[in-house]
Amino acid sequence: MNFNSKTNSINNKDTIPYITYNSLSEISFINHAFSTRLGGVSEGIYSSMNMGFNRGDNPENVTKNYKRFCKSAGFEYESLVASAQDHNTYVRVVTSADKGIGIYKPRDMQSVDALTTNERGVTLVTYYADCTPLFFVDKKNKAIALAHAGWRGTAAKIGAKVIDTMEQNFGTDPSDLICAIGPSISKCCYEVDKECADNFLALKDLNPNDFVTEKSDGKYMLDLLEANRQILVSKGVKAENITVSDLCTNCSSELLWSHRATKGQRGVMCAMMCIK
Repeated sequence: MNFNSKTNSINNKDTIPYITYNSLSEISFINHAFSTRLGGVSEGIYSSMNMGFNRGDNPENVTKNYKRFCKSAGFEYESLVASAQDHNTYVRVVTSADKGIGIYKPRDMQSVDALTTNERGVTLVTYYADCTPLFFVDKKNKAIALAHAGWRGTAAKIGAKVIDTMEQNFGTDPSDLICAIGPSISKCCYEVDKECADNFLALKDLNPNDFVTEKSDGKYMLDLLEANRQILVSKGVKAENITVSDLCTNCSSELLWSHRATKGQRGVMCAMMCIK
C-alpha cells in the first residue's frame, strides 16, 4: 500500500521509515518526523519500532530504536527531551538544560502533554498510538511546539493552551503559525460512548456537529482531527496554514501503532521536531 499522500510523505532512509508533513518540510529552519511501527529492534508485541520506555519493553531495545530513528531522520540523540503524558493539558517550555529528560535521564515531571521551545538544537519528543499529534511552527519568531491531544486533551483544548504559552513566552502571533494535525485514529474508526461525546457536544463555541456524529445504537463517531482543527482556527491560526493528515492509525495499523487495532498490546510512536 502507498501511504504517501497530498499531506504527508513516507521516508525510508536506512530502511527505517518515518513520516513527514509536506507543509512542514518546506520550512527550512526545522526538522520534524513521525515514527512508524517499522524499522526497530523490539520484539514480541512491541515489534519492531517501539519508542515507549513505559510499555514493558526491554529498555535497551527502546534505546536502540531511538538511536536508529534519530540517525535515519536526522536528529541528535543527545538533544531529545520527552513529554510525560497523562491526558492533561500542561505545556512545558524546555531549554537545552532539559536535554535527555525522559530518554536517558529520569523524568522530572509527571504531567506534560505538550512541549515548546525557541532554542536551537533541542528536539521535542511526544508519544502516540491513536491520539492526535499537533505540530506548531512560528515562522516569524522561530519557535516550535508539539502536543499530544487524546480525547480528554482535545476536549480541554490543549491546542489553544499551547498557543497561549507560545504567545506568552515567544511573542507568537497565531496568524504566523504553521500547524499540522495527525496521523491519528480518524472519524471512520473512532467510536465513543455518550459520556465521551457529551464533552465535545458541549464545545458550543465550535461547531460540534462537524466532529460528533450520533449512531443508531447510542454510540457516536468522533473526529478528533476536525475538533483540533477548529480549536486552532478559533485561536487565530489561518485555516490555510493547517495541514490535516489523511492517515488513520487504525486503518493503517500495519504501518502505525494503534491502541484499538492491537487491543492495547502494542508499542508507541513518537513525533520529533527541532529548530536546526
